[in-house]
Amino acid sequence: MKWTKLTLSTMAKAVDLISNMLSELGIEGIEIIDNVPLTENDRKAMFIDIPPELNTEDKTAFVNFYLEENADIQGTMDKIHAGLKKLSEFVDVGSGFIEISKTEDLDWINSWKAYFKPFRIDETIVIKPTWERLENRKDTDLVIEMDPGIAFGTGSHETTKLCIYGIKKYRKAGMKLLDVGCGSGILSIVGAKLGARNVVGIDIDPDAVKTAYENARVNQIELKTLRILSGDIITDKDLQQKVGFGCYDMVAANILADVVISLSAVIGQHMKPGGIFISSGIINTKKELVKKNILMNGFKILEINGMGDWVLIVAQK
Repeated sequence: MKWTKLTLSTMAKAVDLISNMLSELGIEGIEIIDNVPLTENDRKAMFIDIPPELNTEDKTAFVNFYLEENADIQGTMDKIHAGLKKLSEFVDVGSGFIEISKTEDLDWINSWKAYFKPFRIDETIVIKPTWERLENRKDTDLVIEMDPGIAFGTGSHETTKLCIYGIKKYRKAGMKLLDVGCGSGILSIVGAKLGARNVVGIDIDPDAVKTAYENARVNQIELKTLRILSGDIITDKDLQQKVGFGCYDMVAANILADVVISLSAVIGQHMKPGGIFISSGIINTKKELVKKNILMNGFKILEINGMGDWVLIVAQK
C-alpha cells in the first residue's frame, strides 16, 4: 500500500498540543523532528553515548504523519488548519505549512522497535520490551514486559507514567480495577502486578484485545485475574452490563481529554462508593474543563499532577 506523507512545519513548544490535536482527529504514529536536546533519561533509554549536534537556537519543528492514499487529504488538512488556529491562542504554532509527499509501504509495526529500550518508571517499576535484555536488574525490581504491537502503550509517554504513579499510590490489596482504553494492556498488567485481584480492560480497538492478552501471558497474569473486552463503554449498554455495576475500587483511563469528559458522566455507575478515578491523556489547556466535568459528575478531586504538557487528575466517587 502507498501512503501520503504530510509534514507540518511548526514550533517545538507547540508539538505536544499538536500531537494531542492530531490524536483527536484519529491520526496516530507521528514523527517529530526538532532541535530539543535529549534529557539524560532519554539518552539512557535509547543508549545514546554521544548526542547529536543540535542548533538549539532553532526553535522550529516538523511533525510527520501518514494517511492512506485514498484518505480525504484536503478535508484532513482543513481540520488541522482549523485546529492550529485554535491552538495559536495558547502557543506559537509557527507557519502551519503542510507539505505533501508520497511514500511506499513501510513496516510500520516493527520499524519503531529499534527505539524502544528498557526504562524505569520509578525506583522499582521497570518497563522492558520483550525482545530486549535487561541489564543491572535489582532484586526489588518489578519488571513489566511489553510488546505493544499495533496497540497504544509502551509506558514511555508522560500520560502513561502519570497513570502508573496514580495506580501505585492509591492501590489496595485485592482491589478490582477497570482499565478504560487499555491499549497494549500496560496499566492492566501494572495493576495486577501491584495487587489487583481482578482486572477488566476495555478498548474500542479490537486489535488491542489480542495484544493485551499476549502481554498478560508474557507477564504471567492468569486469565482468572484479567479480562479484556472490546467496545465503547460510554454508549454501549451491552458492554456496560458485561463490565458490571458498582463493583470497581479503581478506574484508570489514559485517553483523550474529551473522552475523559464523556466517560466521567457514566463511569461512576461502575464504581464502588469511595472508588478512585484516575484519568490522564489530558492536555494542560483542557485541565480546567475536564476538572469541571469530573466534579459535576459526582466526584471530588484528590489531586492534580502534571508532566510536560500533560495532566493527571485523581478523583474519588
